[in-house]
Amino acid sequence: MEAQAQAQPHIAIVPTPGMGHLIPLVEFAKRIVHRHNFAVTFIIPTDGPLPETSKSFLDSLPAGISYLLLSPVNFDDLPPDVKIETRICLTIVRSLPFLRDAVKNLIATTKLTALVVDLFGTDAFDVAVEFKISPYIFYPSTATCLSLFFHLPKLDETVSCEYRDVPDPIQFPGCIPIYGKDFLAPAQDRKNDAYKWLLHQAKRYRLAEGIMVNTFYELEEGPIKALQEVADEKKENESGTRKPPVYPIGPLIRAEDSDSNSSDKANEVMKWLDEQPNGSVLFISFGSGGALSHKQFLELAHGLEMSEQRFLWVIRSPNDKITTATYFSIQNQNDPISYLPQGFIERTKGKCLLVPSWAPQAQILSHSSTGGFLSHCGWNSILESVVHGVPLIAWPLYAEQNMNAVMLTDGLKVALRPKKMDENNGLICRVEIANAVKGLMEGEEGKKCRSIMKDLKDYASKALSEDGSSTKALDELASRWKNKICTTTK
Repeated sequence: MEAQAQAQPHIAIVPTPGMGHLIPLVEFAKRIVHRHNFAVTFIIPTDGPLPETSKSFLDSLPAGISYLLLSPVNFDDLPPDVKIETRICLTIVRSLPFLRDAVKNLIATTKLTALVVDLFGTDAFDVAVEFKISPYIFYPSTATCLSLFFHLPKLDETVSCEYRDVPDPIQFPGCIPIYGKDFLAPAQDRKNDAYKWLLHQAKRYRLAEGIMVNTFYELEEGPIKALQEVADEKKENESGTRKPPVYPIGPLIRAEDSDSNSSDKANEVMKWLDEQPNGSVLFISFGSGGALSHKQFLELAHGLEMSEQRFLWVIRSPNDKITTATYFSIQNQNDPISYLPQGFIERTKGKCLLVPSWAPQAQILSHSSTGGFLSHCGWNSILESVVHGVPLIAWPLYAEQNMNAVMLTDGLKVALRPKKMDENNGLICRVEIANAVKGLMEGEEGKKCRSIMKDLKDYASKALSEDGSSTKALDELASRWKNKICTTTK
């Protein structure tokens, strides 16, 4: 019996679709394996063959971390314009019978102590409850956005109009005020199925025994404090239900980029950066899933040219239908270079490097020549910027990115944000772009952003140190899981 109690603890992780969800979960798995000798199995729901990038990423997992693919679910009944959030949630719901069999097998062969899902995966809790396995959430975004999830059910009851029509900003405990128009994308249309799924998930968050957040105390002290003050399992809040403990364990970022055919491209990029002056290059990337309209693509190109700054642009073909055109590999296959303004390449020669589709982001942000990052404000990219001390130009596209942009500009003050022409016309004109780029790279505002980001870089390093706040939070979580193993095996 004692030998059983000392057996290696095992956790199962169920990611929802998208590399942006998978990457931080894998980094979390690496940390819990290396620091606490856990074993981890990723159980991957699918709706068809995995994209090659996802497959190669999973195939390169280190010892102690394995994965299995569930049978694909069928989406033939869904309309072609279904929202990403609906599709993600249904991937989990329709995979539950397959997930049940996978968990049952793990229980028979390992000391399974917890089932971890990410932000849209709480329907998998039904399987955890059935097998008496502790359900946990890994929240891959901010503590600020997590606060919205906890308060959304009450907002839904008390606010009758669309959140974007609420005239005043809404403030959650410890957070900066945020206007409803900047809430995450599925909250912008309360009649849409995506919002109904968002609300469904938010109501189930209290079922978790704990929530890990990919942030750190010094980055979001106010929101984290507020969440932890009410996250006491022995106390009840106003609605009579508890909030689970919150563990800030970030920043968890991928140390190295990988791509099946990336080495030559990465070498080309790093060689070009080596030839540029220190801090002189603006890096431009809209993440693994972002796309611009044709008009916006052209305005960005003209704005970059007008700024007269050096830049490295991960360039993708524009898409006029959807800003998340590459999230599920729905993308324009034409050469993105062909969409550039006539003569653009000649006029920017010597100051510009265009890299189609993919670039080694972590290496670029860590390079001494990189002085700024024009980003879609995906949380993984923001954390990479923080870890490497690179200030930002905020250009949110979808998901919770508008909330992130508000936090970066109004809260942390480490980013500049070019203005749209108006609320109805989402276009950012070339002059705004040029001014933002010049302001970040050589203006006084940029200097202030850079100074604050340098301090955050130091705090990020400290949080992950042996006595850092995030390391202590991870240790507390691991101890809880190990004690659960001992209790159940006595």
